[in-house]
Amino acid sequence: MTARHFSYLLIGLLLLVQYPLWIGKGGWLRVWELDRQLQIQRAENQRLVQRNAALEADVRDLQVGTVSIEERARYELGMVKSGEMFVQITEASDAKSHEIRTVGLAYQSASQSSAPKR
Repeated sequence: MTARHFSYLLIGLLLLVQYPLWIGKGGWLRVWELDRQLQIQRAENQRLVQRNAALEADVRDLQVGTVSIEERARYELGMVKSGEMFVQITEASDAKSHEIRTVGLAYQSASQSSAPKR
């Protein structure tokens, strides 16, 4: 065996040893991909934790007092108290779009009841 054949043999063995390190099941490329996926999942989990905390705060507010119930009734269901007047102002956002912005305004006289009414 000549020195040239021996060099080719060593280079071939070196490549065979490097293949699993870079491309194999536990190789660097796979580790980098899994690390990228882990970072994405952690960001998603953090977003969901914040959303869950906000929902939990809403639930606590709804269980404890009537202020948040009244607020939801007003803004989500369009309810007003008796004696109040609801004024709706609409504006077109642009000529192409048919979107309409709505602003609600309500007032209540001092002698009126505070029960929400539709």
